[in-house]
Amino acid sequence: MLPNQESIQKSALAKRFRGFLPVVIDVETAGFNSRTDALLEIAAVLVDFDDQGMLVRQKTIHCHVEPFPGANLEKSALEFNGINPFSPLRKAVTERDALEAIFKPVRQAIKDHGCNRAVLVGHNATFDHGFVFAAAERAEIKRNPFHPFSTFDTVTLAGLAYGQTVLAKACLTAGISFDNKAAHCARYDTEKTADLFCTIVNRWQTLGGWPIEE
Repeated sequence: MLPNQESIQKSALAKRFRGFLPVVIDVETAGFNSRTDALLEIAAVLVDFDDQGMLVRQKTIHCHVEPFPGANLEKSALEFNGINPFSPLRKAVTERDALEAIFKPVRQAIKDHGCNRAVLVGHNATFDHGFVFAAAERAEIKRNPFHPFSTFDTVTLAGLAYGQTVLAKACLTAGISFDNKAAHCARYDTEKTADLFCTIVNRWQTLGGWPIEE
């Protein structure tokens, strides 16, 4: 037996989500088309169970991203999120560097927990999933740790749990503070989405839902 094999086999996270590692992702973009519009910002949050058996937010990774060569920049999208793609204050990095900054700790977490693959958790998850995979393809990253089509969508989960589908309203209904002035920043939105996801999972468990260990 390898030195850490026993601890990996006992990972509550791996058992709770059938070998998938939930990783919360949010992106800010210059439009809605993942193939043509620029990815401008990306953040990821890792989660884990604490000593009390509650799912909680852990590490956050965040990067500002340079528009890829030839990327479309929709004026309406930039006005909405308030991002100036060419501001030097952003300290933006290439899509490849941004994704590797996120993929590396995700791959390590997959290994540490004994999971098979990461699954993207997002609010309107297909949007974030599409941009992550399109950017990974442009950057020619072969080892994408995320499942190619499965996601956990907090829009659906919040609609079921709280009757709300807007992130701000769902958070407030769940008792999670939300600052609308700070919204539409990938780091902030990802952390709030992570808090919402954790709260829903914990609430389900408290109500007698699926336990951590089978």
